[in-house]
Amino acid sequence: MTRLHVFFFPLMAQGHMIPTLEMAKLFSSRGVQATVIATPGFVTPVENTRKSGYNIGIHVMKFPPENSELPDGITSLDQMNSDDMISKFTKALELLQEPFEKLLEEYHPDCLVADMFFPWATDAAAKFDIPRLVFHGTSFLSLCISEHVRIFKPYKNVSSDSEEFVLPNLPHPLKFKKTQIPNFDDAGIENDFAKLLTKIKESETRSYGVLVNSFYELEPDYADHFRKVLKRNAWHIGPLFLSNKGEEEDKAQRGKESAIDKHECLEWLNSKEPNSVVYICFGSIATFTSKQLHEIANGVEISGQKFVWVVRKGKDEDQNENWLPEGFEERTRDKGLIIRGWAPQLLILENKAIGGFVTHCGWNSTLEGVCSGVPMVTWPIFAEQFFNEKLVTEVLRIGVSVGSKQWKRVASEGVEREAIALGIRRIMEGEEGAEMRKRAQEYKEQARMAVEEDGSSYTDLSALLQELIA
Repeated sequence: MTRLHVFFFPLMAQGHMIPTLEMAKLFSSRGVQATVIATPGFVTPVENTRKSGYNIGIHVMKFPPENSELPDGITSLDQMNSDDMISKFTKALELLQEPFEKLLEEYHPDCLVADMFFPWATDAAAKFDIPRLVFHGTSFLSLCISEHVRIFKPYKNVSSDSEEFVLPNLPHPLKFKKTQIPNFDDAGIENDFAKLLTKIKESETRSYGVLVNSFYELEPDYADHFRKVLKRNAWHIGPLFLSNKGEEEDKAQRGKESAIDKHECLEWLNSKEPNSVVYICFGSIATFTSKQLHEIANGVEISGQKFVWVVRKGKDEDQNENWLPEGFEERTRDKGLIIRGWAPQLLILENKAIGGFVTHCGWNSTLEGVCSGVPMVTWPIFAEQFFNEKLVTEVLRIGVSVGSKQWKRVASEGVEREAIALGIRRIMEGEEGAEMRKRAQEYKEQARMAVEEDGSSYTDLSALLQELIA
């Protein structure tokens, strides 16, 4: 039997590259010839994967492409710090179609797994009779919600920004405020983005199907809704990082080089009691104002809990530390660890000392929280994070919200220190926190079983591979 050859084409962003690489490793471990299409800024993680023993091919494509408006040296979505830059970035992605089609023509893989941000990939693959699978890198719940928001536009029927509305026809009566959903009806950058989202959804309906980094037991109602009600071909094959029985070194180096020595970090955690430390991290893209960072520091201190806080500052704050309350680091020296930059998140979350996780609800982080069995304080900022928050707080009931109300791509603010302290205390102390931890531990166990042989994700991937071979 000839081996299946599958191309993987991730978006140039840490949060998309990491799960795509894990997908390539998973397919490779199941006997598939996997090839990753990388841009120069993301060659290193692919090469590291190859060095760790995975037989994964790589093709490098120039980025930014010729004729793009992006300045040289821009390699990743994580570097975009203004709406104007994001607009140029998405236009640059369209210019990749021609060189990409040349690759498809030359190598003619049996299947293409392409990121949602390349809607043109469906047509490019169709030219060569190659099935295209879409990878969104999010949950079934958020895929269902974003489709319902797009179809029903329920935010148009509210009289004010603070009035809540329920999304119709979903398995749970989930409520949102208008400000928690991106307003793509306005002109300008959001309008460009709205057009892109329309193309994405339209190309998804014409694609072979959707791969979802989730497992059936986590969100069965929404997996069924997406497939049966919204009539999408979809396979749940996650949590992807659990399928790769990575060594500690692999976990420490997921994404970028860590800003802290992992031994130093783990040594600090190992000296603490079980479930006594809260981990605070907001992903690779979100930025806060200095004022909001100041509130976080105060909230953490008022909570009285031990903490590990990963700080990724906005562009203007790079040079100074005036957002830290005076004397904060001296007062919290024995209680806290601040990591400035990239952290070995999986290793931290899996440590027995971690009792809770303050998260922006990006899907990679949410899934890592679930698989580590820790309750979460949810603080969504943009993208589909307000949707994922509902999964954590209302559907799974393994987290509490800080009450973030404003969808904002850069310089987020507006959450008070008291709300931060209260959220942290609720998951770290008392009966409510203990119950959430118990539920979280049950999902952790189900996640582990899903990727084992005969588990729900293992069998769904087997079904997909059989279909592609046929």
